[in-house]
This record gives sequence, C-alpha cells and structure tokens, in this order.
Amino acid sequence: MKRHYIAIAAGAIGAVSILSVSRAQSNHPAPPAVDAKVLKNAGTPADTMPGSWLTYGHSQSEQRYSPLKQIDTSNVNRLGLAWSYVVGAGGSNQEGTPLVWNNTLYGVTTWSVVFALDARTGEQIWRWDPEINQSAVRPKICCGIVNRGLALYNGNIIAALNDGRLVSLNALTGKPVWETRMVYPQDNYTLTMAPRIAGNKVIVGASGGDKPTRGQFDAFDVNTGYHAWRFYTVPGDPSKPYENEAMRVAAKTWGGDFYTKGGGGAVWDGFAYDPDANLVYVGTGNAEPWVQKFRGAQNVDNLYTCSILAVDVNTGQLKWYYQTTPNDNWDFDSVQQLMLLDLTI
Repeated sequence: MKRHYIAIAAGAIGAVSILSVSRAQSNHPAPPAVDAKVLKNAGTPADTMPGSWLTYGHSQSEQRYSPLKQIDTSNVNRLGLAWSYVVGAGGSNQEGTPLVWNNTLYGVTTWSVVFALDARTGEQIWRWDPEINQSAVRPKICCGIVNRGLALYNGNIIAALNDGRLVSLNALTGKPVWETRMVYPQDNYTLTMAPRIAGNKVIVGASGGDKPTRGQFDAFDVNTGYHAWRFYTVPGDPSKPYENEAMRVAAKTWGGDFYTKGGGGAVWDGFAYDPDANLVYVGTGNAEPWVQKFRGAQNVDNLYTCSILAVDVNTGQLKWYYQTTPNDNWDFDSVQQLMLLDLTI
C-alpha cells in the first residue's frame, strides 16, 4: 500500500500520495492511547506519534509544525490524488481541521456531523449525525454555518455541536460516550470552536459575539463531561454579585446598560495550552455592539474584549490579561490563532 498524506478542501476530503514511494506496512499494532502526556509531547522531539495529527493545532502550543520530511521540494511535483471523500451535510464553510490517529482520519462537517475514514483508502468507518434542528439554529448563527474541528483523548473523539451540546464519541465505533449541554441557541449562542484538551479537562468557548451575548468559555472533565468551571469574558448585570475578582475589575471599564446588550467577547477560536504552567491562553472577540457609544460609557476599555487571557486550568481563575484593542470600535477580535514558543530576547 502506498503511503498517503491527508489534505482538506471545501466540501471534500482528499488524500495524496507520492507515486513512487515504497509500500508501507498495513498491519501496524494500534498506537498507545492519546493521554495528557502524549498530547504534551506532540510536535516536540519527544513525540511518540509524529505521523499523527492529534489536536487542532497539531501540538498544544498550536504551531501546526510537522517534523515529517518525506515530502520536500525534490518530490512535491509527484504528488497525486489517492482518494477523495464527499463531506456533505450542507453548509458552505468547511473549516474543520481533521485529526489523524491510528491510521484513521476524523473530520466534522459544517453541521457537526462527525465521521471517521481509513486514512489509507478513504473508506468510511463510521459517521455520526447529531440531528441538529437546522431551522432553529440557523438564524442564531451570526457568521455562517461552521464547525472548526474536534478533540481526541483516550480513545474518544470530542465534538462541540452547533446547537450548544458537547459530546464524546468512541473513536473506533462512533457510539456516544457522554453528552452535556453548554449553551442554548435561543440565547444566541452556538459552538463552532474546536475543543481543546488541557490536562484532564476539555475546554471550549461559545460563539455569538455579533449577537447580544456575554462571552464565555467552559471546562469539562474529559472522561465524564462533568462541568468544572466557566469563565465569563465580560461582566454581567452590575446589580448582581460578581462571579469573581476578574469581573469586579472588568465592571469598572463598562457603563450604562451594556449588560442588556450582551457585551461580546466571544471565544470562537484562539487558544493554546502550556502544560508546564497549567495555563490556557484564550483570545476574546469584539465588544458588542460594535460602536462603543451604543454600549454605554465611552473612552473606557471594555474588559476583557479583544484580549488574550491566561487562566488557571484547575480553578478557572484569571492569572493575567493583555488587551490588544481597548475601546474597540472596529470589530478587531483577538481570536486569531495563538501560538506558544520559547524565544531568546
């Protein structure tokens, strides 16, 4: 069997192969389970599965760098299509990054249908449909029907669904392991972010920053789905107690009746995890409404919109923040892909 390399494009999955490479073994033993140690080492010299793609950004530092060297400038012109797979399931924004583990490619459609393919042949192994009520959810999605990817841990695939559910599926069979609900579409929230694993937790943010929503991201026990904590990115109704000290500080940077409009600060991407510090770094979206004069007091920072937050994985408490765009009037999200690296300065 030829050795295959995986690529993804809008509406279809494709695999390419170097036409003259030697045949690879097809009966390799199953790799070890993907646990916290394996994910920590992914993309580093200690990587035990360098040919896999175990998390959204390839490594927990989100650098998307692969050390594989077989394809290079001397042979890239010999790449050709080995197989293709029609993703289907409607929608027009196929953005999901596939995962690859145990010779299997795992993908997700725009409407959160999860599928597993034999990475060598393209044959479908299983396909799981969450049966989302599309007519109810579609009007609540602010920026196109999309699902950005999946998480993998201890033999389970974890998917955040457009309708606000978080599910864990057996990676071999596609059968549900657990399911929980994080947000509700009727509240203008959806889930479009690829979940990320941080220690023994799975973390995902809620989309909806161009709707009247209050930004948030949540942590769940990766094995059971038990809700561990929630971090709000903007304060709520000032007549009610603050959830934590971070919200008390943030409330000073707002004014008027902003909380009736949501506030914004959605977390729809932009995430990295440092297992040594046990911190997650999370980017937050624009303030809502876009123009500050409609949000209440002017010339204030509107924390923690358009910011990078460092949050303790165990407690959900804010360690530090950096706001890239105070007083945002331009939809300047800080939710672009984050990367961690060591630099000599």
